[in-house]
Amino acid sequence: MPDKKQILKKNIMEQQLQKPQWLKIKLTTNEEFSNIKSALKKHSLHTVCESAHCPNISECWNGGTATFMLMGDTCTRGCKFCAVKTGNPMKQLDLDEPKKLAKALAELKLFDYAVLTSVNRDDLSDGGASHFAECIMEIKKAYPEIIVEVLIPDFKGDIEALKKIADAKPEVIAHNIETVERLQRKVRDARANYKQSLSVLDNVKKLNPRIYTKSSVMVGLGETDEEIVQSMKDLRAIDVNILTIGQYLRPTDGHIAVSEYVPLQKFEYFKEKALEFGFLFCASGPFVRSSYKAGELFVRGMIKRDK
Repeated sequence: MPDKKQILKKNIMEQQLQKPQWLKIKLTTNEEFSNIKSALKKHSLHTVCESAHCPNISECWNGGTATFMLMGDTCTRGCKFCAVKTGNPMKQLDLDEPKKLAKALAELKLFDYAVLTSVNRDDLSDGGASHFAECIMEIKKAYPEIIVEVLIPDFKGDIEALKKIADAKPEVIAHNIETVERLQRKVRDARANYKQSLSVLDNVKKLNPRIYTKSSVMVGLGETDEEIVQSMKDLRAIDVNILTIGQYLRPTDGHIAVSEYVPLQKFEYFKEKALEFGFLFCASGPFVRSSYKAGELFVRGMIKRDK
């Protein structure tokens, strides 16, 4: 156990770590922002944009895009980096959510590209995979030409649960390793782990090789450059196609502290390495998150070309 001097030293270092000026964003809103907020409230839907305190909420909502978060706003896990509310939803599920989601997309005129994610629902027998799949299928039924990207939980490594998602035929399935292997226990909930996350992405390709896979890594948590590069190699070894890399930003004082604000040139270095390793696309920058608009634009063009 660290002694009092070590704890005091750590606290002083954290206080001295100042956020760079270029990492500060001013929230602005326009009519599109208001429309999304109104549609979410009307249909009792949630977004990861709000729940996870995403720094890009102004940019995305003002541009008319949002990442919908399925199965409520309460996660059964407690990762140390995440601002999403944790607790026990007691198996409650809005069975009308698939239809509500389709209606919200119609109101927002989001017929081209939809991004869905969800909280972890370890209280449900299949982790909520059936419900997630129903949401995908309802959207596809209403808008046959729409491209659907999903960011999924690990479903405790249950391949049958994962098959339900793959069978719903989203064009992109993302699952985040979040951080390098050494820092997994420090950063993520104990029920999540590096090898399990890699197996999810690997099994997606085994279930349907045509589905594009995607993952995301946070930096600024105490990792080394070599560890980030090794994570890239691990992802490419299982044919993950798309990678996003972003700066970890501490949501509250109760979450894990930032170890470093990574300089801009380092993000460029990571992007170059990712493309060298064969990723089809890499978005790398301080504000990049899993559902990053530049990635959506690239994937949209790539999938339409393939079709």
